[in-house]
Amino acid sequence: MAWFCLRSQPKHEHIAAGHLQKLEGVEVFNPRLRFVRNTRIGPVTVTESMFPNYLFAKFDWEQSLNRIHYSPGVSGVVHFGNKWPTIPDSAIEEIRRLIGTEEVHVISNQVAPGDEIDVSGGIFHGLQAVVTSVMPGKDRVLVLMDFLGRQTAVEIEMRSIIRRSPGR
Repeated sequence: MAWFCLRSQPKHEHIAAGHLQKLEGVEVFNPRLRFVRNTRIGPVTVTESMFPNYLFAKFDWEQSLNRIHYSPGVSGVVHFGNKWPTIPDSAIEEIRRLIGTEEVHVISNQVAPGDEIDVSGGIFHGLQAVVTSVMPGKDRVLVLMDFLGRQTAVEIEMRSIIRRSPGR
């Protein structure tokens, strides 16, 4: 039994994982991220695979390769010519340790003064700002943004902002 990397059909990692979990002698690991995405209608919480189009399965290569390869949602087992690389148990355990037991790592959208944010939805959609004050009682934040050529302080609903990640 060893861990292998499987390529799924596009956006079908969860479908492949569901079918593989039903197979006897197969352990499946499909790490995912849950985060808030900026859309025209406002922020939306999405869950996506940590490794798009890939997931991991532990199985006996000699006995289960064909069953795995032809499972619904699976495009194939990653290989290079006639080499079928395995993934060390320690690598899988490290990813599990980082994301938790649920296989879903939630990326928080909580903000604090000084955080850079994107406005999602409404008349300020797409603008960037800096949080100057959080007003939890009103479920709003006070932000400083460049608007019409000058810096302006504006109150915005908490549900209309997305914290900017470094490098975004």
